[in-house]
Amino acid sequence: MERICLDKSALRAVDDYCEYKRIVGDDDGGQLFTPEEYEEYKKRMLPQRAKNRLYVSVGVPGGIDCKLVGPETPCFCSHRYKQHRTDFEVVPCERPLSLPCQVSGCHCSAYQYVPRIGTNPVRCRCKHFPQDHSEAAGRLCKKCSSCTGFESPSTCGCGQPGFAHQTLVETKLERESRGRPTGRDVPYAAMGGLTGFSSLLDGYLSLEAGGSGENRKCSRYVTISFGMAKCSTVRKAVKSSWCFEARWRVSKIPCTFTSTRSYISPQQGIKATIGQPFD
Repeated sequence: MERICLDKSALRAVDDYCEYKRIVGDDDGGQLFTPEEYEEYKKRMLPQRAKNRLYVSVGVPGGIDCKLVGPETPCFCSHRYKQHRTDFEVVPCERPLSLPCQVSGCHCSAYQYVPRIGTNPVRCRCKHFPQDHSEAAGRLCKKCSSCTGFESPSTCGCGQPGFAHQTLVETKLERESRGRPTGRDVPYAAMGGLTGFSSLLDGYLSLEAGGSGENRKCSRYVTISFGMAKCSTVRKAVKSSWCFEARWRVSKIPCTFTSTRSYISPQQGIKATIGQPFD
C-alpha cells in the first residue's frame, strides 16, 4: 500500500474541499465554482437553508422517529437523499411535501425511505426487492402481476411492521410542534433530520431531548423500584428533572437509557421507568 504524506497546506485544502462539497453538493454541475461564485452561492443559499430547512424522518404516525434521514440515506429509487430536491425558496403549502429525485431519467416523484436489514433492503410481500419495483407512483412490481405496490411486512425495532411506517417531511416549526429536536442551524445541504451523532441510531436505541438540543426542564411521573423485584414500588412525581439527549437525573440518581422505556442506574437494584408527562 502506498503511503501518502501531506503538509499542513495540503491538509487544509482537503478540509476546504470537503466543506465545499457539503455546502454546494451537486449544485455546481461537476464544475468547481470560482471563489467569487462560491461566496455568491453562500450568500444566497445559507440564509435560505436556515429559514427553510426540511426535516425528514420515518416512523409510525403518533410514535417515535424510527429513522432520521441524512444526506447519504438511500431512497426507494436507490438514489441518495442528497440527490433529491431539498432546497426551496418558499416551502410549498401542500402536505405531504414531495421531494422529487433530480437524477436524470429517474421517475421518482417523492423521497421514500426503504428499511434495510444490515446492508440489504427488505423484501416486499411479493418476495421481490425494491429494485424489482417501479420507482414511479404506485411502486408496482416488474416481476409479478399480483403485487399491488411495494409493502414490507418486516418488523421494525419499534415493534410495528414496515408498511405501517411513513416518511415525513416537515419544517422546523412543524417538528418543534411535535416536540422533536431540531438542532442548530447548519450551512450544509440535504441534512434531513440529522441533529447530532445520536441521530444516526435507530429511534428505539436513542432518546433525544426535544427543542433545540439544549438542556430543558421536564415534568414526568417516574416509577422507582428499590432492591429485588419482590420489593414494593414507590411512585412519585419529579417536577425538576433535567434531561439532555439520553441522560436523565431522577432524584439525584444518575440514570442511563436502555433500549426500553426503563432507565437503569449504576447503583445496583435501582430502576426508574419514565411515565407520561403531567401538568
